[in-house]
Amino acid sequence: MRMDNWVLLGKRLLENRPQKQVEIGPNQVKVKISHVLLSNYDAFCYTGFKPIRYPKTIGRFAIGIVVETGEACYGLEKGARVYLNAVLPCGKCFACKSGNRYECENVQLAGDDFDGFLRDFVVCDYSNVSVIPESVDDMHALCIEHVALAENIYDNLNLSAGGRVGIIGGGFLGSVLAQVAMYHKLVPIVIDNYPQNIERLNRSGVFYAYPADDSLTANINNATSGECCDAVIYTTCCKLPSSVPASVVARRKDMVFAGFSMINVNLDMSFLFEKNLKVYAVTDGFGYIETAINMLVHEAIDLSNFEKNVLTEYDLAALLSARADAAAHASEMTVLKLIL
Repeated sequence: MRMDNWVLLGKRLLENRPQKQVEIGPNQVKVKISHVLLSNYDAFCYTGFKPIRYPKTIGRFAIGIVVETGEACYGLEKGARVYLNAVLPCGKCFACKSGNRYECENVQLAGDDFDGFLRDFVVCDYSNVSVIPESVDDMHALCIEHVALAENIYDNLNLSAGGRVGIIGGGFLGSVLAQVAMYHKLVPIVIDNYPQNIERLNRSGVFYAYPADDSLTANINNATSGECCDAVIYTTCCKLPSSVPASVVARRKDMVFAGFSMINVNLDMSFLFEKNLKVYAVTDGFGYIETAINMLVHEAIDLSNFEKNVLTEYDLAALLSARADAAAHASEMTVLKLIL
C-alpha cells in the first residue's frame, strides 16, 4: 500500500487523502518521509483513548530525505537524511516571545496540535528538522525522541555515578531508559511481568531485571544493599500497580511518570505521602534532540535485541488497533517504510 496522507477524522475513522502541493518559503524545506515508527501514542490517537483535534494526520516519529530547500536554509542541503521534530514550541507564550523557546509553556505535538508524519511529504521550517549522521542507522534514528525523553529525565534527576534507578515497565521505552541510565553510569533496576522483556533486558546488559512477584522486595534489597533506589521511573503504559514503585524507591526521592501516552490505571497515591516523594511527569524530549543524536553516534542504545517489523504493505487500522491492545507489553518496532 502506498500512502499519501493518513488523516484521522474521528475515533477509529482513518481516510487516505492525497496531499496538496505546497510551495516552500525561503526558510522551509520539503521532506520526503521514508520511515514512520508506529507507537502507543499513535494507537491511542486512533482509538480515541487520547483525544485529539480532528481532522489530523497522525504519526509522531518519522525520518525522511530533504528533496527541496528554501534559499535561506543554511547548513541543510538537498538529499540530507533528517529526523522530523515531533515537539515544537508554540511561538505564542511569554517564553517563546522572549526568545526562550525551550521554556515554552504550551509545546505542540505532532499528530495532535499539528499534523503528524504519516504522509508522503512534509513542508516545514528548516529548524524543525535535525540532520542524522551517517553512523546512525534508520532504526536508531526513529528512536531519537525516546532517547531524548530519557536524557530529559536523567538531566533532571541529576544523580551521581552509581545511583540506582528503579524503572517500572521493561517494554521498549523501559529498555531505552535502562540503557541511557547505564550510559550515564547509573544502575538501572527494571521491574516487568513479561518474561520476554526480562530476557531481552538481560541480553542488553541490564543485570537487575525482576518480575513484580512475591520475591520483589527481597530482590530490591539485595540489589541496593537494603537502601532502595535513589529514584523511580514509572513508564505510563506498563499497568503495574502503585505497590511496585512504592517498594522500589527510598524516602524523599523522585518519582517520574514517563511516556508519550498513558493507559488508565488506578494508582494508590498514599505512598507518595508516606515516603515524601517529589513527583513529576516527563512526556517528551523537547530540548534534548541534539543530545540524543550525539548519544546514538556514541552507540548508547543497542536495538539488536528488538524484533523489527519493517512493512511496505499493511492494514494501518489493524496495526493501530493491535498496538493499542498490546500497549502494556509491546516491545517490537513496527516501522512503515514509505520509500520503496
